[in-house]
Amino acid sequence: MTTTLQQLNEADASAFIAALHGIYEHSPWIPERAALQRPFRNITALKLALQKVVTDASRAEQLGLIRAHPELAGRAAIAGELTAESTGEQARAGLNQCSPEEFSRLQQLNTDYNARFGFPFILAVKGPTGAGLTRQQIIATFARRLRNQVEDELREALRQIGRIAEMRLNDLLGHRPQLGATVMQWAEEIGALSEDEGALTCTYLTDTHRRTADQIAQWMREAGMHVHIDAVGNVVGRYLSSDPQAKTLMTGSHYDTVRNGGKYDGREGILLPIAVVRHLHERGETLPFHFEVIGFSEEEGVRFKSTFLGSNAVTGQFDMKLLDLQDKDGISMREVITQAGHDVTAIPQIARDAADILGYVEVHIEQGPVLLNRDLPIGIVTSIAGSSRYLVDLKGVASHAGTTPMDMRKDAAAAAAEIILYVEQRCSQDQHAALVGTVGQLQVPRGSTNVIPGACQLSLDIRAARDDIRLAAVKDILAKIEDIGARRSIDIKLEETLSAPAAPCAPWLMEQLAAATERAGVPPFELASGAGHDAMAIARLTDVCMLFTRCGNGGISHNPLETMTADDAEVSGQILLDFLRSFRAKH
Repeated sequence: MTTTLQQLNEADASAFIAALHGIYEHSPWIPERAALQRPFRNITALKLALQKVVTDASRAEQLGLIRAHPELAGRAAIAGELTAESTGEQARAGLNQCSPEEFSRLQQLNTDYNARFGFPFILAVKGPTGAGLTRQQIIATFARRLRNQVEDELREALRQIGRIAEMRLNDLLGHRPQLGATVMQWAEEIGALSEDEGALTCTYLTDTHRRTADQIAQWMREAGMHVHIDAVGNVVGRYLSSDPQAKTLMTGSHYDTVRNGGKYDGREGILLPIAVVRHLHERGETLPFHFEVIGFSEEEGVRFKSTFLGSNAVTGQFDMKLLDLQDKDGISMREVITQAGHDVTAIPQIARDAADILGYVEVHIEQGPVLLNRDLPIGIVTSIAGSSRYLVDLKGVASHAGTTPMDMRKDAAAAAAEIILYVEQRCSQDQHAALVGTVGQLQVPRGSTNVIPGACQLSLDIRAARDDIRLAAVKDILAKIEDIGARRSIDIKLEETLSAPAAPCAPWLMEQLAAATERAGVPPFELASGAGHDAMAIARLTDVCMLFTRCGNGGISHNPLETMTADDAEVSGQILLDFLRSFRAKH
């Protein structure tokens, strides 16, 4: 018989603790402390309350909780001493059917892990979708996390315990994250379409890209939307209001990827709104405005080294000169658009009239660790960081490493090292504006072990949520580079490759997102986005806002390890649904 949240809210403390006895292994103190926070508005609020008890616990209590969990395919499993919950979870992952080689590998990993960390390896073997990880995925994760630092791994173990508890609560309360499960399933389906075998790569207007667009269009039609693919390859679905004269609220994100990318970057912001529209359509529910979902064809700039092609076309900012750009095979953008069956002369007609647009909301995986480290499923974006990028060319004098005294060297690599350390120092200031600085490329051309580097090249990427703070940091860094060059007798050449302003989110839209977030049982939390998004381009057309979904695996993105959970996607979906139902236009 399914337990209800109302029963949990109304039960006495002992009954509440007893009902949740299997959620956290041998740790009744967790529901005991959470019981004091009742009543809970919904299952999400209950999950967050339980997790906060764990986060606020002493280190000794946290270690006790971790050590209360069994090893995967360990001694307790062999002896049949697992709890019923652990027995079922390990069996569904097939850990009771390991080959001798797999079993031996797991035993060795358990031994090595315990020796390194002093506690057992914890993994939610049902995985991000709840459908379960394979034994191969479990072993690969085990081996990867064995390389973590102790503090990082302790936090990851607690997060995995939280994920296990979340799914056990779902089972207890008969809760299934329908919207989230749909998004995860669809992401798997289009994630299987790739230019590269064994990796997800989907670049602009390749066969893979066009097949992905067709699949997205099909899901849009099935959800009850009017669909077309425009002249730059944007997939546009419109869920029509009953009022033909209504204005349009827009949402969307990109479906192209970096090479060997993740399944959710960009794509969550297309698939989740489609799932929400399908939910509305199945109930015969329309909105007092047209709702337009756009799968932007290009944001990453992989094929033609030019970003935001899809969203720039929507804002009327598409530069027609870009049509002459060529890819690595010498094929022009004009050719690939024409070969895809589109008319390049129709591109200017894609531009929307700002007077017809109410605003824009984008849902996106965070692509970072902030929400993960705060144990929050979602966050509200305050601003998308502006970016300044430079290529720095340093020229010194190559000379013999053994015969040139230290005070007579013109070492280009030493100058580069000093620059890198200053970038780190300067960008550690102004953290409230999410100021960050990165040297992502560093080269010593024709370097040799016994030659003082006479040349060095590096890239510079400075971002911040506020332009004044970014530009002040850039000014200081460029001045420091000149100073280093003069002091070390190094010639410096600077080339600015990008200067993109920050895109603040509109407070009136953020307030509506925050209200929907609170109604979903999540405390509203604001954060800046250090990554660029289509919302940056759309901000030239209309007011924008963004909702971030928590990113797993340490916040890694643009990588096959990029992940989120069906439950977090569900929370984002419920917030978007509430946002649409409660939306009030700007007056």
